Amino acid sequence: MGSDGRRATGREYCDTAGVDCDKSGSGGSRRDRDGGSGRATGSGGRRATLSVEQGARDEQVKQMLRVISREVCELDISDCYWLNSPTVEILSSCRKLVKLNMAGCSVTSLRLSRILTNLHFLRSLSIDINAGFDSGQLSSECRTTLGHLRELKQTLFVPSYGVVPCCTSLEKLLLYFEVLDRTREGMVMSGQLMVGESNVPHYQNLRLFYARLAPGYINEEVVRLYLAVLSDRTPENLRSFLISVPGSLTESRATKNLFEFMVKNVTLEAFQLPKSWLNGSSLLQHMKFSCPSYLSFSRCMISGEQLTQALLNGGKDCKSLVGLNLRGCTLCLISNIPFKKPEDDIDCSVLDRLISACLNLVHLNLSSAHHHSSDTSGIHLCNVLSQLKKLRSLSLPVCAIADNKRTGKNLHQPTGQSAPSTSASTFSKKVRIGAQTFPKAPEEQESLQLQSAFWKLLKGIPALEYLELIGSNFYSVMPRNDPAIRNTYPPCKRSHAVSDADVAAIGQLYFLQSLTLAQLPGIHTGSCLVSIGRSCQQLQTLSLANFGMMGKVMFMSSLCEMLTHCKYLKDLRLEQPYFPANDKFFTALSHCSSLQRLCIISRNGNFQADAVMSFIHKCQELIMCHLFTGETLMACKSLQNDIIKRFSLERPALNAIIFPLLHENLAEVIRDVPLMHLDEITLFKSRVAEEPPNLWH
Repeated sequence: MGSDGRRATGREYCDTAGVDCDKSGSGGSRRDRDGGSGRATGSGGRRATLSVEQGARDEQVKQMLRVISREVCELDISDCYWLNSPTVEILSSCRKLVKLNMAGCSVTSLRLSRILTNLHFLRSLSIDINAGFDSGQLSSECRTTLGHLRELKQTLFVPSYGVVPCCTSLEKLLLYFEVLDRTREGMVMSGQLMVGESNVPHYQNLRLFYARLAPGYINEEVVRLYLAVLSDRTPENLRSFLISVPGSLTESRATKNLFEFMVKNVTLEAFQLPKSWLNGSSLLQHMKFSCPSYLSFSRCMISGEQLTQALLNGGKDCKSLVGLNLRGCTLCLISNIPFKKPEDDIDCSVLDRLISACLNLVHLNLSSAHHHSSDTSGIHLCNVLSQLKKLRSLSLPVCAIADNKRTGKNLHQPTGQSAPSTSASTFSKKVRIGAQTFPKAPEEQESLQLQSAFWKLLKGIPALEYLELIGSNFYSVMPRNDPAIRNTYPPCKRSHAVSDADVAAIGQLYFLQSLTLAQLPGIHTGSCLVSIGRSCQQLQTLSLANFGMMGKVMFMSSLCEMLTHCKYLKDLRLEQPYFPANDKFFTALSHCSSLQRLCIISRNGNFQADAVMSFIHKCQELIMCHLFTGETLMACKSLQNDIIKRFSLERPALNAIIFPLLHENLAEVIRDVPLMHLDEITLFKSRVAEEPPNLWH
């Protein structure tokens, strides 16, 4: 009932249950994890979103669905992993649904059949396929609904076609392969499809095909089955073809047939292939692009000459291109030279030719490569990138922002800063740890800004929202399906020249929402963090890894001071050896009243259990707490049990995992993490231009 005694309307109940419920054309909608935003469908239609941070209980969700069932046209309950299956089944009463997203929700094939049977207007669906799925249990009415779908996003946790064979009208197909190679009991999984799945998919109307594979050979086997069908019935209207693989994927005869057809008959707007299919191949030279919007050559051994020839052949421009992923392309910014060492300089003329043709780029990823500007040319990589005035997300290797003039003298200074003399430290004023140590006088700051190409770059793109600075040799100690990595790779020598003063340039980005800083050995006190925290008031995601010195956390005071300014911070990820998650840290973190997810990964690190409990109690929005440290298994289990016992009832969505980082069973623990948390924060990766913008919206 409403506060005045009336029966609560759909809007009123959504508000009280903590559910976003918007009328068509009014207000914005939540940006989902694929980078898109919801769209209202139909005249006067209503859309509703139940997001994980709202954590509504089953009874609240049931009541909400009953209230809005007659009018809702778009419903997003994705990643509501805590909901019971009977709760999700009430979706069957929402008969006007045109778009339904229930990825991350546990639904059996029988329940899916009951849900979809009455949804005659459904045109877009996102679901998970879990163990026990049997397409033979889908009713004829359910198959009719699936036959009308135009868009399907399917996450596979078992080898299966899922519902794809029933979807005869698909125009957009997104497949996420998350099959593990072994069961919990240690049995090796088979790449063969499940029983009763002899029907083949229908691809004739496809305009977009996207496949993303998690590590593992089973995922590779299953995707080949999908591609084999695609090679026999390649759709002529295909405009986007993307396959994202973490390693190499062996090319088969079927895929060769597929590409032969595509070269002759298909013109693409979005493109990505496994590196093993492009390296040493002439495929890229013959592939036709028309007004491309997104291109990814991640990890490909492609030279600058090959890249510019493929994109600009015949005098074409790429003004339509908004997303470009060159992550790990170590040769992409040099001329056609057979061999290149990490220390070799880039050819800025190659980069300039590329950027000049792609001036409308919004998302650019150049990470995981040594892009060193030449000392003699006088042209810096950042100077060339400054032409991109529309950039909203950017990922760069740390060594790429090092200034040419200062690099030489800093290569032999491990911390990136000169050590003060004994006499100076004796008679001068003591410096508080955590205080800003970069130039404070206006004339000193102005001099630095005039010299720094990185300062100038960021000044020219003040609307940048996502920034990543990742060391070229950085690898996270937290892998996907294996024990933690015990060894680390030394950082690039040039990255030692990037100091607090350089990183402080990020403080110019007043609209910054997400910041990743990984493997910056030149950081000393971390004073740049204070500047960033004060200026970047819109910051929602912060990820720090191997920040400064590895043996001791020198930036703790600066980090704590920074956190007191981050009122809108939602996600914090720290991957730092010897990190002390103590009372001082959690007291500072308590100022982040909007914090929803915390992940700390620290070899030889520790935590203060009572400080953790006090923090979770104060931080009411927190729905994820992952601590992987050097503490004992007993201490970790004790804290995890205390968290679950005290907070799980009032926060059903709370996911707490406390576990020793170097324990042999770490991979078994990781597999229980909800995919949204695992993919978005627990596992480290570069996320800029990872997928086409608005891939699923």
